[in-house]
Amino acid sequence: MSGPLNQVAPVRLDLPDPLPLTLTVPAAADLAGIGKNTMWDAVNTGEVPSIRLRGRVLIPTVRFLELFGVEVSE
Repeated sequence: MSGPLNQVAPVRLDLPDPLPLTLTVPAAADLAGIGKNTMWDAVNTGEVPSIRLRGRVLIPTVRFLELFGVEVSE
């Protein structure tokens, strides 16, 4: 085995271009590969950053991706 054990190979994500400013909870759950209820729990506990806009809960896309170590270039 070569290289440090904590080194991770880059992963290619097929993200829309341009990225939307926000994601809905179901869209974020799909992107993360988890269930909607699990994502709602993460939003409600503050694990996943969210904003409320006129009764809708939205997740800022860049901040969400950063939770997974994804860097978004401009």
